[in-house]
Amino acid sequence: MANCQCGDKVRVGIIGCGGIANGKHMPGLAKLDCVEMVAFCDIIEERAQKAAADYGSKDAKVYTDYRELLEDKTIDVVHICTPNRSHGFITVDALEAGKHVMCEKPMAKTAADARKMVETAKRTGKKLTIGYQNRYRPDSEYLYTLCRNGELGDIYFAKAHAIRRRAVPTWGVFLNEEEQGGGPLIDIGTHALDLTLWMMDNYEVKSVLGSTFHKLSSRENAANAWGPWDPSKFTVEDSAFGFIVMKNGATIILESSWALNTLQVGEAITTLCGTEAGADMWEGLRINGEKYGKLYITKPGLDASGVDFYDASAQESPGDKEARLWIECIINDTEPLVKPEQALVVTEILEAIYESAKTGKAVYFE
Repeated sequence: MANCQCGDKVRVGIIGCGGIANGKHMPGLAKLDCVEMVAFCDIIEERAQKAAADYGSKDAKVYTDYRELLEDKTIDVVHICTPNRSHGFITVDALEAGKHVMCEKPMAKTAADARKMVETAKRTGKKLTIGYQNRYRPDSEYLYTLCRNGELGDIYFAKAHAIRRRAVPTWGVFLNEEEQGGGPLIDIGTHALDLTLWMMDNYEVKSVLGSTFHKLSSRENAANAWGPWDPSKFTVEDSAFGFIVMKNGATIILESSWALNTLQVGEAITTLCGTEAGADMWEGLRINGEKYGKLYITKPGLDASGVDFYDASAQESPGDKEARLWIECIINDTEPLVKPEQALVVTEILEAIYESAKTGKAVYFE
């Protein structure tokens, strides 16, 4: 158990008890001795009941209607782990009900929903953050420190990578455009874009040009990490790409796929090119540049290997660290690392890529 150093327990409700709640949110919260998970909601009651049995307090309550959960005035925080379509209105309702909100990525299905989330958080004075846990990886944190200290100089070109060769998620509603708003772009491209913008500390967008493809989604009995997909249910893109120009001229290429004929695969990683140095995450974190008339490549040692008495596997996972720092910012009344205004820009760019792909024209930001 991790000690958050607080008096009263922070009372948390979980809305949506599916894969991401079980894979990240609830295990991370369960490690915090200052947290009590007291309420669980899912449209499938059995899932909420199992979550309550596995992670809940002795008197944990189970709901199938999130609005009933929000009526409990003793709940301080809710974690929203539902399909993308409902992120916006559940978050707004939770904020209005006086709860702090951790919403799973992406922030919302539409930019309009995301803007309403930001506006409601400001008006209610409640904290809102989005689940971009890849910021908490050791390589991300190290690279962010380099960027903030100016060691890469002016970062004017970057790539945001979210490329799978054949790894289409075949469970839940991942292939349902109505529920999710899109495919790999909004699912994993969002992580890569968030990392890239965060490293650059640049959220001023000028224009976006995008392409989406449905080239492999119609294949029957296709090779896939999780077994063949059903082409009749594959209503989202199988790959998407964006060309993003910022107001200061910096340019970002965003690439995302669940199924693409390529051997260069990797997701939630970034490539940065600055005036003083560059960096990428293709073979671990690599820093490249020129010094004393010679080119160099540096690979920082980010693990604890070589220390006999230290168990590197005991390091805090990104998901666990996300949960801990989120709860600590509530206890200490500080800002979360992932600010909703930043996540809003990510959603605006993703929406612009989809819009550009439909119209064949660039989308210009005011």
